[in-house]
Amino acid sequence: MYYIQISKNNFYINGNVKITGSKSESNRFLILKALYPDIIELENISNSDDTLILKKALFSKKKLINIKHSGTAMRFLTAFFSIKENREVILTGSYRMQERPISILVETLKKLGGKIFYEKKNGYPPLRIMGNKLLGGGINIDATISSQYISALMLIASKFENGLKIYLSNKITSISYLNMTLNVLKKLGINVLWNHNMIYIQNKKFKKKIKRIIESDWSSASYYYSLAALSKKADLNLKFFNKKNIQGDSIISNIYKDFFNVKTVFQKNEINLKKIMDIDLNSIDIDLNSIDIDLNSTPDIAQTIVVTCTGLRIKCILRGLETLKIKETDRLNALKNELSKLGVKSIITNSSIELVKFNETQKKEIYIYTYDDHRMAMSFSTLGIRYPISILNYNVVSKSYPNFWIDLKSIGFFFKKNNI
Repeated sequence: MYYIQISKNNFYINGNVKITGSKSESNRFLILKALYPDIIELENISNSDDTLILKKALFSKKKLINIKHSGTAMRFLTAFFSIKENREVILTGSYRMQERPISILVETLKKLGGKIFYEKKNGYPPLRIMGNKLLGGGINIDATISSQYISALMLIASKFENGLKIYLSNKITSISYLNMTLNVLKKLGINVLWNHNMIYIQNKKFKKKIKRIIESDWSSASYYYSLAALSKKADLNLKFFNKKNIQGDSIISNIYKDFFNVKTVFQKNEINLKKIMDIDLNSIDIDLNSIDIDLNSTPDIAQTIVVTCTGLRIKCILRGLETLKIKETDRLNALKNELSKLGVKSIITNSSIELVKFNETQKKEIYIYTYDDHRMAMSFSTLGIRYPISILNYNVVSKSYPNFWIDLKSIGFFFKKNNI
């Protein structure tokens, strides 16, 4: 198995990094571009595997479409192909994808008139989808499991002759991603009303072309916040970012200012991360149990924060992580397993992780298993600024950030590639 060992010869971080367009924004805009191909023009699209897979699938003429590990593509394409009249596809994915539930979205689309069938196990991919005309109307959906089910419906709703009213039941999870979908629709001039637990999207007929530039990815930026926090001193510029944005993960700037001494300075189309001095936990009066954050709206930054706390030996509890168990892997169990290699005792529930004790690790070489999860690889790699750490299956980062290792090298990191 191949691994990469990451290290740095000092504790200082500086330089310039350009991050490509947001994966989440790109995927939403691409669905809408496929629905209105002669109307929408996009710039700064993400170069991530997830986005490339989605783009390829949207314009594929094949009957069998394999989206591999991309959960976003599975959900968005299920809705997209359900309204492609006279088109039949079989939508499948990796072994892990076939373990990830999709029944809530499928059954909702069926109630709207969609013709979707389970090819193997009820409630799971692969799916046989026979596209037909859906008129829309009103529908109820459980909002606790995955915001992507709701976003998938929102993205196709403007094609419904009668529009669509989505009634959300129970607690809404990952609400920032629903807000992103709402804002993407509004940027294209599609009328959307969100009133308490009801989202109403009207039918849209475009009269003129629209051009949109996609902002860079805040989820990818989160790893540089972690590096800055783990450094002695940081002065790092990231492009292209703005204070006014539609990505929920931009909350990372507030979290790292409040807890980790990392300041964000917004400049024209970029941000500067500054850390003036390291936190000496032994010399100041600090409540090590004070970090208690609800990440229900932004669960994708949970791994980044957990690893930052691990490197700084700060206890924390992160809540609102219900969706992490159905991601690329069960991220809560994955974190617990890999943290133990670093001498960290953690407690997990179905919706939280708590770091409760830090022991010294006796291992000279620490190998982090990534579980085919890009965020496991990138979040743990930031520890390389403090001590050498090895990441197995390191190329998994291409799912969301293909240039990650190149960009780390550009700001002074060293890599040793080998196999075990």
